[in-house]
Amino acid sequence: MTLQPPRFSHCVVATDGSARAGILATAHGPVETPVFMPVGTAGTVKAMTSEAVRATGARLVLGNTYHLMLRPGAEQVARFGGLHRFMDWPGPILTDSGGFQVMSLAKLRKLDADGVTFQSHLDGATHRLTPARAVQIQHSLDATITMVLDECTPFPATEAEARASMELSMHWAARSKEAFVSRPGYGLFGIVQGSVYPPLRAASTDALTQLGFDGYAVGGLAIGEGQATTYAMLDATVPHLPSDRPRYLMGVGTPDDLIGAVARGIDMFDCVLPTRAGRTARAYTSAGVFNLRNARFADDARPLDPTCGCPACTRHPRGYLHHLFKADEMLGPMLLTWHNLTYYQHLMRGLRTAVIEARFAAHAAAVRAGWTVQEDA
Repeated sequence: MTLQPPRFSHCVVATDGSARAGILATAHGPVETPVFMPVGTAGTVKAMTSEAVRATGARLVLGNTYHLMLRPGAEQVARFGGLHRFMDWPGPILTDSGGFQVMSLAKLRKLDADGVTFQSHLDGATHRLTPARAVQIQHSLDATITMVLDECTPFPATEAEARASMELSMHWAARSKEAFVSRPGYGLFGIVQGSVYPPLRAASTDALTQLGFDGYAVGGLAIGEGQATTYAMLDATVPHLPSDRPRYLMGVGTPDDLIGAVARGIDMFDCVLPTRAGRTARAYTSAGVFNLRNARFADDARPLDPTCGCPACTRHPRGYLHHLFKADEMLGPMLLTWHNLTYYQHLMRGLRTAVIEARFAAHAAAVRAGWTVQEDA
């Protein structure tokens, strides 16, 4: 007898204030929330094997429509059996629709009511991305969670500019839903836009909930507006999202950002920060942020973080990690990326446990109090 995949759903098992702990059921396995997704933009988490990513505790990763449609092509990935087989990740995969990358990377772009025409940043070739095409590409990739195509509103933007951008994204969200092929265990997420204007955020939330999605993302934040404004927009948005659906804050962020967003009811996160920092010698630890290039680590025989169980912390002293970066050895970025992702997963597990045990505020304060080091790159 063939077992049918579960219905895509998010069950909240505990709350503490606005913070939530839950279980996301998907066709590719369950995921405990709150969850941080390592970013595997082009079908790989940089400097990591899929086995190493799993060893950090990660159960859900992110891929990107824009990059994969350009290289190697969604149809090519489909011929290999989909992104899960292509990158050796049997667990759930969320794919960003590509809207942000079109706005930030494409050489030339032209928006209209039906989509965007742009030139690839790789070779200048012209491509067309519509809401339906973005969803079709993600279907070819076999994404567990598909994101609607949206326009990432630039910051700063006037209220009129933000309104026009948000209304275009809502139009595209409707077209994306029409194109989505519903399957057991697969989900489609809408994306709230509206820049830093609460009335626009409210209008976007209302439009998306009327359409009805399997989950809701909050987009267009952490792009220069500052943490206080990010939190204000979450305070104005999250309470109006359906409580029985997962909530995803896109592209965020630092460990402090994650704690503040979980406190406001966010369940899912992604960010390139831990992997990018790992490649540039910056380590997120229970004591704060270290720059392993600093000379003070040359003779330091202590583990990077004695509370961490990753290979960088259990097998090597700080002095060795410092040496790897000074010598430009690729093992340095690999070990530090492994560590940073492990730290982020440990942070998420701690927040989840604290919610379940109704001690979230005290736990968050204790974690923040431990961050006594903040070294610049």
